[in-house]
Amino acid sequence: MTHKDIAAALNELAAICHAEARQRGFWDKERNFGETLMLIVTELAEACEAARHRNPPSEYLDGVGEVEEELADALIRLMDWCGGMGIKIGDVVFAKLAYNRTRERMHGKAF
Repeated sequence: MTHKDIAAALNELAAICHAEARQRGFWDKERNFGETLMLIVTELAEACEAARHRNPPSEYLDGVGEVEEELADALIRLMDWCGGMGIKIGDVVFAKLAYNRTRERMHGKAF
């Protein structure tokens, strides 16, 4: 699979996540950018909390831990936002990876 194929697949995933969110009513009114970002952060915080509890099994998905489930939720929310805003996230990811290759180790920071 080429970078172009992967970028296209990510863009398609964003469209799918957005369509699902629209069907579930999440776009019935105008979305607030800050609130949407915090909902993504909340899913990441839930993944952290699950890790603190040694990643118990998901209550909803067989063979999956809560950490993985919450990371999936964060990705779904992020992809939904990108789809809704018309952001071609797959293209942007590969452009950013290419730029980051030009930067110094750890981008010149301690962590």
